[in-house]
Amino acid sequence: MRIGEGFEGEGANAAHINLLLGDNAELGSAFALAAASPGPGHIPFLTVIKPNVPVKPFTLFVAKAALQGERHERMTWGPAQAGVAAGVTRALIDGVLPAEAEERWLVIALVWVDPNADDAEAVFANNRAASFSACGRALAAGWPNRETLKAALASISNPFFTPGVS
Repeated sequence: MRIGEGFEGEGANAAHINLLLGDNAELGSAFALAAASPGPGHIPFLTVIKPNVPVKPFTLFVAKAALQGERHERMTWGPAQAGVAAGVTRALIDGVLPAEAEERWLVIALVWVDPNADDAEAVFANNRAASFSACGRALAAGWPNRETLKAALASISNPFFTPGVS
């Protein structure tokens, strides 16, 4: 199994993606269990490029934020889902993912959509870019390396918190 992470954009329209990628034998049980185990406000679903055209490798979209109202639902199921579809598909077509991924791999995309997101085009673009970069990072040997970890630790932060002292 491989793990990739991508963050793109700023504010409410930013995207944060965690991807789990791997062979059907490695991820099949987790994929099926996640798809069959929706929780309140969290409905996993198969990511599609458009109706009747699923993403390959087959990609399960799992919302990290509980759905909160019609706008948030539309931002999640619409532009965020389309962005993940575009990013994963572009990674396959561009060769970021190996050819074997098309038929033998599964992807589980854990996707953050801010309930305050208000720009569908930005949500789409940020999720597309974050998904594409997460695919690349998942395949990069040794990512992140110790030097990257050390540099990041010196300025630890996330979109919700930056400590006064690192």
